[in-house]
Amino acid sequence: MNKRTFALLAILTCLVLSLLFKQQIYHVTEPLIQKLKGQKTTADRIVEFGDSARTRLITKFREKDTAYPPTKVVLIAVKDESILELFAHPLSGPPVSIHRYSVLKQSGNLGPKLKEGDYQVPEGVYDIESLNPNSNFHVSLRLNYPNEYDLQRAKEDGRSELGGDIFIHGGASSIGCLAMGDSVIEEIFTLANDVGIENMKVISVPIDFRSRHISEITVSDAAWFQDLYEQLKTELSEYK
Repeated sequence: MNKRTFALLAILTCLVLSLLFKQQIYHVTEPLIQKLKGQKTTADRIVEFGDSARTRLITKFREKDTAYPPTKVVLIAVKDESILELFAHPLSGPPVSIHRYSVLKQSGNLGPKLKEGDYQVPEGVYDIESLNPNSNFHVSLRLNYPNEYDLQRAKEDGRSELGGDIFIHGGASSIGCLAMGDSVIEEIFTLANDVGIENMKVISVPIDFRSRHISEITVSDAAWFQDLYEQLKTELSEYK
């Protein structure tokens, strides 16, 4: 094996490892990077407001006879109702609806996000990619938009420039994000810290498919819109 081939293999190995251990690398490097920038870390923020936010969360969980912290968390954003519902997966049994938060501000209309600058809140199933302790809107949670489904549909449609930087954040203003207010985002941020972002997901829907029919919403003739909503209806069926 010559030196060039060895170097290429080494680079490819590093790339593969970085993808496989993305979350672990982030958790190790994020505090160091923030400190070097003179900014606050997630740990700093938890010291600031974690105790009070956790106390409020524990009260909500006790009211539903559910232990805190749960093993997994699902946030369901229903756009036409401007609510963000918190579900917790306990150690055993079905998921429990813990609380329904009001979304203070969201932009756009019903329908998925299709391109950068359309001000749409995405619709789909998203992971929490990272926590941002230095958000312009207090603190925030970054969604992994565009996800694989978004990218595949865009490829089929011939769309590019899908946009990004979609967050659940504090404050009361939004361009394509969910603005929850500072007190509420402190709870969600603390919950994400306590549970682990790898144990959280967000289901964003235009209407509540648990109680309403897909035919009630018509935002496009694209066949994949119907497919998306069928998938989201199935995702919601676990959360009563």
